[in-house]
Amino acid sequence: HTIFSWSAQGAVTPLPIVRAEGCYQWTADGTRYFDMNSQLMCSNMGHQHPKVVAAIQEQAAELAFVGPAHASRVRAEIGPLLARHTPGDMDTFFFALGGAEANENALKMARQATGRRKVVTRYRSYHGATFAMMGLTGDPRRWAHEPAGDGVVRAFDPYMYRSHLYREGDTEEEFTERCLAQLEEQLMYENPESIAAIFIETITGTNGIIIPPAGYLQGIRKICDKYGIMMVCDEVMCGLGRAGEWFAVDHWNVVPDLLTMAKGLTGAMAPLGAVAMRPHVAAAFRDAPYGGGLTYNNHPLCLGAAVGTLRAMEEEDIVGNSRRMGAVLRRLHQEMEAKHPCVGQTRSIGLFGCLELVKDRKTKERMAPYNGTSEPMQRLGAFLKEHGILAFIHWHVLHTNPPLIVTEAELEEQFKIIDAGLSIVDEYVTA
Repeated sequence: HTIFSWSAQGAVTPLPIVRAEGCYQWTADGTRYFDMNSQLMCSNMGHQHPKVVAAIQEQAAELAFVGPAHASRVRAEIGPLLARHTPGDMDTFFFALGGAEANENALKMARQATGRRKVVTRYRSYHGATFAMMGLTGDPRRWAHEPAGDGVVRAFDPYMYRSHLYREGDTEEEFTERCLAQLEEQLMYENPESIAAIFIETITGTNGIIIPPAGYLQGIRKICDKYGIMMVCDEVMCGLGRAGEWFAVDHWNVVPDLLTMAKGLTGAMAPLGAVAMRPHVAAAFRDAPYGGGLTYNNHPLCLGAAVGTLRAMEEEDIVGNSRRMGAVLRRLHQEMEAKHPCVGQTRSIGLFGCLELVKDRKTKERMAPYNGTSEPMQRLGAFLKEHGILAFIHWHVLHTNPPLIVTEAELEEQFKIIDAGLSIVDEYVTA
């Protein structure tokens, strides 16, 4: 009676999950699984965090729903609490029900505030599954919906490992300079005065945890300032502690004009997304009405979950744990890279990481084709599942994005299993 997303319905074999706690889930037969991807990079607080559960229960008892035109206690509480942690002077928020919705509203806001139509995004991006966000997305999930949206210009990601702009021996700064020069050339051809926003994932998520090289985000900020373009950072995945800071842009001391968030905002225990904006963006809607809104915007129950999540993050130093355990994750990645010839490169920042698997380190031939799978990747996934790890494998990349409450002992234990699984993939290395 229900449709499973992104799936052929005749091929789905879902696990019947009956219980979850911390970093683990249990199926009906009692099998325990470690959640190595925090579901969809969203269960940042682990499962059933008691403080968030209590916050949801308390809000449901107080005021389960009121329409978005009304004020409420929780709506007054969430803004100042979130503004303590958002970058720079971002202190005004628009609350939606998820990441795609937040991104959709950020796009509308950028276009309305600038009076421009075009938007620059990147080929390895994913911004959500609404029709407009499919149009903004760069990865193959957009193909079935094309043409979706108008005025979209795509640029290449700063993907040092595979970029055609990389030269052997380049420093990050040298590579960044080429990326930014190419981007600015594209803007010249598109007429920069027609561009409303450069809309990017601060750190590319599903498509390979691509961490911006030194100077890249600062360079985007300068280009946006030069041409009056809004810098929009999608932090639906990488925000709220995932990258080892409250927001990923904090690593580079950059303040975008608009920033979106979702998943970690409630630890995925209630649906909520948000657009954070700087004062000059908010000012555009002071006298002119903002042309957007849905029935469940500012939903009290979801805002209550966010208040509980943010308080728990502060009290338990969740962001600090992400930073500390991120160092452990990086060490374990390096050990896998040193031991297994199938590991072409590892990338991580905080608890946002992946292992990119290849057949040949010299040629960088992928262990699975772009937008496809392969026998070794399927065998790896089956092995991990058989040994109690729920992992996210995207084409030839194994993601390692555990809940932000994870301990060093838990990481060590799970990587012993990953180590054994990678030995299977090593059998397919050709050089």
